[in-house]
Amino acid sequence: MTEKKRLEVCLTPALLPLFDIEDSIVVIIDIFRATSSICYGIENGAEAIIPVSQVEECAAYREMGLGYLLAAERDGKVVDGFDFGNSPFSYTKQKVNGKTIVLTTTNGTHALHLSTEAKRIIIGSFLNLTAVCNWLKAQNQNILLVCAGWKNNFNLEDTLFAGAITERLANYTHTADDAAIAAADLYSLAKDDLNAYLKKTSHSERLKQLGIEADIDFCLNVDVATAIPVLDGNRLVRLRH
Repeated sequence: MTEKKRLEVCLTPALLPLFDIEDSIVVIIDIFRATSSICYGIENGAEAIIPVSQVEECAAYREMGLGYLLAAERDGKVVDGFDFGNSPFSYTKQKVNGKTIVLTTTNGTHALHLSTEAKRIIIGSFLNLTAVCNWLKAQNQNILLVCAGWKNNFNLEDTLFAGAITERLANYTHTADDAAIAAADLYSLAKDDLNAYLKKTSHSERLKQLGIEADIDFCLNVDVATAIPVLDGNRLVRLRH
């Protein structure tokens, strides 16, 4: 009998040094809102999304004159002078089809840049949950689910998504660690009404204060996309199976 591969959950980027990242496929998770918007943008025909760590790096692409769309978010708000932030409603087909977007966010791009030693990096969200799970099952590789959290702290929404993946993979193709088991237990409490469960979260409250509850609702849609963004060099592009 073939030994099962590992399924691990990193509950915050601050814990990444504890994991054997080089031996794993990493799934970056930032449900509110970076990875949801990235998945939606790639689904809607964006040619690529270039994740960068700093606002200044994002701004530097303006000087290249190549027609990039520049997206920058900090503390839930669009940074002044940029085309948009990380609201999924900015990543519609009309806006992004055929375009390359340069993106920096408070949490999601931070987690991604800390994970670059991984075997492969893909982007997960509730929008593409089934596509991600089906692909992961077929890889027969160790998996590390990296929750972006909020400024290196734990958050519920990313952990719930890690739990959704764990529910579909653990005990079938992978052996879950304790963090994955805990995430799956939380997901079992929340999955019948994700929106109601997540109304209690601190990030949800932050977004409500900004008047963007519609973003929260959208990010909790399940399986409205089949695209899986994968990191290819410094660009996130659509995974070709």
